[in-house]
Amino acid sequence: MPLKGKRKPNGHKEKRGKQAFKRSLQDRALSYPHYTNEFGHLEGDTIIGEHHKSAVITLVERLSKVIFTLKPEGRKATDIEEKLSEWFSSIPSHSFKSITFDCGKEFSNWKSVSNHHDISIFFADPGCPSQRGLNEHSNGLLRRDGLPKQMDFNKTDQSFISSVSNYRNTIPRKSLDYRTPMEVFHEHVSDWKPSSLI
Repeated sequence: MPLKGKRKPNGHKEKRGKQAFKRSLQDRALSYPHYTNEFGHLEGDTIIGEHHKSAVITLVERLSKVIFTLKPEGRKATDIEEKLSEWFSSIPSHSFKSITFDCGKEFSNWKSVSNHHDISIFFADPGCPSQRGLNEHSNGLLRRDGLPKQMDFNKTDQSFISSVSNYRNTIPRKSLDYRTPMEVFHEHVSDWKPSSLI
C-alpha cells in the first residue's frame, strides 16, 4: 500500500549532527590520484544492533581487505569519536592515509579525529553505498559470522567483537591470490604485531 502522507513535512530541515564542510570523493581523487592501487586507505561504517541502541565501528583497508571492528560505548557521535581516537592512538602513527565514511550522523565529529591523528577523512555521496562497496560487503560477512542485526552489542565486549573480524581476516580470498587479508596486510605494515589487529 502506498503511504498516505509524507514522512517529513514540506520544508523540513534536518538539524541533527550534520557533517560540516565534509570532503567529497572528488576531493579524495585530487588528494590521492593512486587511491585504487595504494595501501593505507580505509572504508568505514557502523553496524547497528538491536533496537538501534548499540553499534560496532567497522573499518576495512582496501588493498589487503583486513577488517577492524571497534566497540564504542554507544552510538552517538561523541562515542564514535572517542573510540576512533583511542584506536588511532594505540597503533603506529601514519599507518593509514584516509578513511571514507558514509554520511551517517554518527561521524559528525570527523574533523576532530582528522586533526588529532593526521588522517584525511572523506564522505561518500548520500544514498550511494556502492561507493564504499568493500565495506558494505564486509559488513554483510560480519553479520553472518557473528554480529547479526538482532544482537545487543552493549552485552558484548571488545574481545568478542575482535574475534569475529579476526576469523574473517584469516580466511584466504580468491581476490588476494588465495592469501589471507592478514598476510597481505603484514606485507605492507611490518611493524604491526598480529595481536594488534582488533
